Formats: sequence, structure tokens, C-alpha cells
Amino acid sequence: MNYSFENIQFHEDDRGQRLLDVFKNIDKGQINITYVNSTKHIVAWHKHNIQTDYWLCLKGSFKVGLSTYEEGAEFEYLSDKNFRVLKIPPGIYHGYKSLEPGSILLYYLTEKYNTNDEIRAEVGSFNEDWNIENK
Repeated sequence: MNYSFENIQFHEDDRGQRLLDVFKNIDKGQINITYVNSTKHIVAWHKHNIQTDYWLCLKGSFKVGLSTYEEGAEFEYLSDKNFRVLKIPPGIYHGYKSLEPGSILLYYLTEKYNTNDEIRAEVGSFNEDWNIENK
């Protein structure tokens, strides 16, 4: 029998736990999973010039911020009560806040992680209010 195991890169900080590049042998891109411990943290902002992100909430719920300097910030919601995939193309700053402890986000990136393709902005850069009432 020809089977094998691969170790998965694991990262943990006060915002949550992440499994990175879960299926390394995918020809292009990578799949990551984030388990979020707290509803107190805002994980934002960054954008890509090349990579497209696809996000799916597997458990719990997320408030997702999407922004450009030209159009400002908008909020969308991902939840395990309404399964849908959010496509975030290059050029859109994005971030999230978990609305429930233990929420899980699966995300597919069309490119392997590249620090040169991650452009960051500080929370508040778009005059956004993450504390507005959740839907």
C-alpha cells in the first residue's frame, strides 16, 4: 500500500489557532483553517495584488470587513447557519472578527503564502466601526 502522512504547520497566538497549508501537494495555492478562541480581536487589514481568497465559515460566525480607500469599508457576515463562500479578489483589504468563541474559518488561497503580496493597513484606516451592531 502506498500512503503517507505530512505534518501540518501550526501557529497559535492570542487571536486563535491556525493550520497552514493543510494540503501541501496542491499544485497551486493553499488551504488554511483558523480556529478562533475569542470575540475580542479584530484580525485586519491586509490585501493582495496577486492572490484571491475564498472564505467559508465551518462553525460559528464571522463579521467580515471588506474595504478599499476609494469605496471605504463594508461588512458582510459568514455563518454556519447560511453556508456560502466569499470570494475576495486582489485589491480589496479584508479582515474579520469572530462573533462566537470557537468559530472556524476555512480559506483557500490561490497562491502559496508570499509576504511580498501582503499589503497591510491598520485597524481604523478606513474610518470603519467594527463595534456597530451585528446583524
